[in-house]
Amino acid sequence: MHNVIAFYDDRVLAHEPNIDADFLPQRIDKRIRHLLAGLPVPWKYPEHPGRLTAIQQLLERAPIEGLKIEGGKAATHEQLARVHTTSYLSDIFSLRGKNAWLDVDTTAVSPGSVDAAEVAAGTAIAAVEAVMEKRTKSAFALVRPPGHHAEPVRARGFCLFNNVAVAAAHARSALGCERVLIVDWDAHHGNGTQDIFWAEPDVMLFDIHRAAPFYPGSGHLEEVGAGLAEGTTINVPLPAGAGDEAYLKAFRDILAPAAAWFKPDIILVSAGFDPHWHDLALNVSYEGFGALTSFMQQLAEQHCEGRLVFVLEGGYNLESLANGTRAVLAVLAGNTVPVPDTCGIAEVQAAADFHRTAFQSEPE
Repeated sequence: MHNVIAFYDDRVLAHEPNIDADFLPQRIDKRIRHLLAGLPVPWKYPEHPGRLTAIQQLLERAPIEGLKIEGGKAATHEQLARVHTTSYLSDIFSLRGKNAWLDVDTTAVSPGSVDAAEVAAGTAIAAVEAVMEKRTKSAFALVRPPGHHAEPVRARGFCLFNNVAVAAAHARSALGCERVLIVDWDAHHGNGTQDIFWAEPDVMLFDIHRAAPFYPGSGHLEEVGAGLAEGTTINVPLPAGAGDEAYLKAFRDILAPAAAWFKPDIILVSAGFDPHWHDLALNVSYEGFGALTSFMQQLAEQHCEGRLVFVLEGGYNLESLANGTRAVLAVLAGNTVPVPDTCGIAEVQAAADFHRTAFQSEPE
């Protein structure tokens, strides 16, 4: 067994947008109200505190030996300003204690959201620090709101601050890491992370996601970075039915040689669990998440003494979010690595075994 630390802070539950609340009077409110009114079913804000509560409850019911839980901390203005502009930060901080829509992606804040977002980014930093201090080989920051859609100058896709980017920038600026590899396996392309490190040659982003026009519509194969950083942005867009085999093939055939060339000092994973079929985006299984985690462990062992940090991103079905997170933590803690199957093969084999004897005697 290995020891693994999951970082969690109750303050991230304070982000609780309620679409029935009174928002700041502005044109965007009218536009979003009009947009929501046109939907065939009532819309609720899908990025809610219950996401982390579901993970906690599952870990209490099915504890993992070797898993330790530690608290988080709030990111400082300086830490956030490494990846976001000061004007953007000023705008977000001005919304502390208020309700507001931030964009037509229906990203919103509630009175506790800014505090929660600071803690989400700071908790990702805490996870990186624990690994760099050698208190644990691997860590998982269980945070919300998620981060990978947040751009240097704007909130998008339920994201306020780009947690994984803040953590990566901190690793480079304060912890002595020269090169950071970010692997984003969320079903949605991490447009914000790509934007932040687009021209940064010492941060490599490998992003596997459902292809455009799926939200946010970016992440095309040809998007490879610019200037000295050309080639350090790697996008792998997939069709809707892709699952374990496609992800693992991409890791073997693209990520592994890219990491060997790049030689990272630490690996960060933007871990969304919406690639699971319950979220209706892709077709990854719980066993698949476990196998991907094992692959990441091997990469980290090969290139950076095992230093590996996961940061929670999306995943909106509570069952698959909780079980997917647990599958990752179990492998990080040294449990047996599951073997992913092509969906349905095991069930067909069981049915074949069940029916086989019926065909062994001559029909009357």
